[in-house]
Amino acid sequence: MFWFDHLIALPILLPLLTGVLLIFVDERRHELKLWLNAAGILATLLVTIGFIRLIGNGHFNGDTGVYLAANWIAPFGITLVIDRFAVMMLLLINLVAGASLSFAYTRWSRLEVHFHSLFQFLLMGINGALITGDLFNLFVFFEVMLAASYGLLLHGKNKARVSASMQYIVLNLVASFFFLIGIALIYAATGTLNLADLARSIGELQPTQRTMFETGAALLAIVFLTKSAIWPLGFWLPVTYGAAAPPITAMLVLVTKVGVYVLYRLWMLVFASDASSSTGFGSQLLFWGGMITVGYGSLGLLASQDVRRLASYSAVLSSGIMLTLLGLNQAELTGAAMFYLFSSTLAVTAFVMLIELMERVYSPAAQMLAITMEAFASDIGAKGNTGVIIPGAMVFLGLSFAFCAVVMSGMPPLSGFIAKFGIVATLLMLSGDIGPSLNDWLFIAALFTSGLFAIIALMRLGVRIFWATGHGATLKLHLTEALAIFSLLLLCVMMTIAAGPVRSYMDRIGDDLSSGDNYIEQVLNRGAVASPSSSGGK
Repeated sequence: MFWFDHLIALPILLPLLTGVLLIFVDERRHELKLWLNAAGILATLLVTIGFIRLIGNGHFNGDTGVYLAANWIAPFGITLVIDRFAVMMLLLINLVAGASLSFAYTRWSRLEVHFHSLFQFLLMGINGALITGDLFNLFVFFEVMLAASYGLLLHGKNKARVSASMQYIVLNLVASFFFLIGIALIYAATGTLNLADLARSIGELQPTQRTMFETGAALLAIVFLTKSAIWPLGFWLPVTYGAAAPPITAMLVLVTKVGVYVLYRLWMLVFASDASSSTGFGSQLLFWGGMITVGYGSLGLLASQDVRRLASYSAVLSSGIMLTLLGLNQAELTGAAMFYLFSSTLAVTAFVMLIELMERVYSPAAQMLAITMEAFASDIGAKGNTGVIIPGAMVFLGLSFAFCAVVMSGMPPLSGFIAKFGIVATLLMLSGDIGPSLNDWLFIAALFTSGLFAIIALMRLGVRIFWATGHGATLKLHLTEALAIFSLLLLCVMMTIAAGPVRSYMDRIGDDLSSGDNYIEQVLNRGAVASPSSSGGK
């Protein structure tokens, strides 16, 4: 074992230790708590960047780092695994977490006690779910993640948040029950919960064992599809996102993406080509569930008048596209899917934060007046002033909204367009001389239609907010809020400029996921570290 192998545990240990430390810091020392929280996120981000370099330079065997907790070999002990897929998600999670913390600085982090501790415990649960190598510890980290999210959802509590949190908690308790039953069935069928060991043994299962295993996997799928907000299991998402504080909503978007991550990890590793009759298990259900979710999200965008609902349905639409791509069961699409996942998550979380700034300027009464005047073609105020002075904060608000709209709808030239273009181009390339299948054509049509609906909904919102006759109050924009939104949108621009290298990295993630033999070999063949007494004699 080399020294850098111990770094694999840091994405869990750093937020755990930071969260515990923050509990003992007096709530009145807000600045200190903020800086400690930010330092914990920065440290995890630096470790993640270190993983990128270590994998790129070949320091991990097979580009997969394995850490055996307590020196127990797999599949008997707790195994932590780092590969390109996990690193990409760690990078995304901690970038968004840093922006969310920056946005929360001026207001939201001061409303209730223990905001910073819960924030770090949420990161601990998310990071642990990304790098764990077995189903039981995945359950443990999911529960840590959800327990922290319960407290954060109630942050700045009001009637709407209490009501939404009760629904969210009950739903997740039921999902946890299904999670445990699914794990029990899988363990009864295979005698293991280690992902690599499951992938190795699934091809040898007897019919009765296979039925039990697939039943357990189906229950797990219900859990992860609920977290991913697939229709009809995602009914909780619009209500929850609409009620939560904006920086918390941004973090809940990440919770949704963790569900997508687990589905990709589990299905592409365990139900691969060597899984015998279980190969591609549930792919058609994933495809049609994703397609219906894309349609549901698109119609929700078009029908929504409330700006928070727009953000909610945008997140639903993103999850639907990712699950449809998984259901197509073509490994070559994974790189394009990862590019889309990264880009859409950045844009949706930036839009969630932007919503609060819009609501600050434009009250519901002012928006209703604008809609009424638009409907009756009122020309009140058309005479007199020939122009208005636009403050710098309003310029930032308008430009940020335009950037979010372009990326979220997939319009050129930003990263959302590159992501969707890559998906369609890959589908057409894979079809070869035969041409795309019916499912491929249906998905391409849904992809373009969803983009059209998104741009119509967002343009309608932009017209009502930025070109309405009735104006709201002057916007007071704090630097930390602007920095949070600007940094996320800047990352989308950087993805556009460096689309080639970024897509190349994402394609390598696809290659790693499609060839799971390397993951299995690195995890199961990783030996324990010999004790000094066993090698040194007396």
